[in-house]
Amino acid sequence: MSVLDLARWQFAITTVYHFIFVPLTIGLSLVVACMQTAWFRTRNDVYLRMTKFFGKLFLINMAVGVVTGIVQEFQFGMNWSQYSRFVGNIFGAPLAMEALLAFFLESTFIGLWVFGWDKLSPRLHLATIWLTAIGTSLSAYFILAANSWMQHPVGYRIDPVTHRAVLTSIWAVLTNSTAINAWTHVFFAALLTAAVVMIGASAWNLARGKFTDVFRKSLRAGLALALGAGLAVAITGDLQARLMDSQQPMKMAAAEALYNTASPAPFSLITIGALNGDKEIWSVKVPYLLSLIATMDPNGTVQGINNVEKAYVKKYGPGDYKPYVPVVYWSFRLMVGLGLLAALFGAIGLWLTRRRQIPRSRWFYRAALGVVVLPYLASALGWIFTEMGRQPWTVFGVLTTSASVSNGVTSSSVIISMTAFTLVYAVLAAIAIRLAFAHIRNGAPEEVPAPSDSERPPVFSY
Repeated sequence: MSVLDLARWQFAITTVYHFIFVPLTIGLSLVVACMQTAWFRTRNDVYLRMTKFFGKLFLINMAVGVVTGIVQEFQFGMNWSQYSRFVGNIFGAPLAMEALLAFFLESTFIGLWVFGWDKLSPRLHLATIWLTAIGTSLSAYFILAANSWMQHPVGYRIDPVTHRAVLTSIWAVLTNSTAINAWTHVFFAALLTAAVVMIGASAWNLARGKFTDVFRKSLRAGLALALGAGLAVAITGDLQARLMDSQQPMKMAAAEALYNTASPAPFSLITIGALNGDKEIWSVKVPYLLSLIATMDPNGTVQGINNVEKAYVKKYGPGDYKPYVPVVYWSFRLMVGLGLLAALFGAIGLWLTRRRQIPRSRWFYRAALGVVVLPYLASALGWIFTEMGRQPWTVFGVLTTSASVSNGVTSSSVIISMTAFTLVYAVLAAIAIRLAFAHIRNGAPEEVPAPSDSERPPVFSY
């Protein structure tokens, strides 16, 4: 394999692994803030136990997520120095805002929340978790603004001397339509991830009859959140699809393996053959649906891969501007299907709880544990679709991936670093999973108050 291929594999592995922790951090921070708010308003001990139980899961996840995120920055300097030089003037601003504003806010107030239970007033302590939740969402927005600039570059010019991108408007970068749509989609996907973790942890304890007063409430809340967040993910994804069709028509065409412009264009649920431009063997299609998704018009025109390729050759010069269609095609379908399946489980669970207060069948609890992986897989596939569908560009229409890799890096150095990162990540994953499962098994017992001074037995001291 070439250095470029190895560098891409390393970036894909570390990025997807890091993003395993990101959605749950964003989603659980808000969920825990809402739980603590419910306790603050009602003084119901059940809400306090929910807050502390899911708050600890949030802390475990956040700690590993921060560590894995650091590796991303090293890769830019090691394997992608040409890319770093080109975009450094652009990326510096949003990433500095993320570090100095959002991450500072997040890390400072999470510390006050952890250690301030008995030291801060209930109102002030509640404010710390809300500020933490705001910090996590802001952090995600600034990072997505940087990534969205790669998808749809705005607010810049090319320096005629250095041939590098120079920032002309930070406001344009931060208000990029791609960034706004991406953040809303990621935000609701994060809530969906938090919802299924709530469902899974609650189901595990309820199946064993443990702490039912706490986990009945958290199960119902998780089911309702899964349904609501799943619908919001679908709506924001639909908005993203239309934006993608106008900004990156090749990605839209590759998502359907549509090689020739069609009007109207159907949407294939499954296709055998035809993904590489060969003859279609068998498919199941929904008429008019792709036109409706891309243009909001059932008879709308969707450009095909061959047509877009010709336009790109004319605009950017000779080259191959097609992504690897099979990966883009299937990652898009699996992302949508798995997300909808998680939302459907929320709807089924809510229906069952209305009928029987709480589901008693064993299959429900087994399914609840299985559904936990669905948003994680959907998120990973979503990023694979987003990044693979943009190829061969690192910065769409401006900088190719082949021109972004470091000049001096060797295949052996990439293999060594990729192996080292993968091993370290495997250890971190094992630790995180072990801690999370141990905490879930312990459940949410009632806290025993510490004895007062008058109740403490006398001891000898010197």
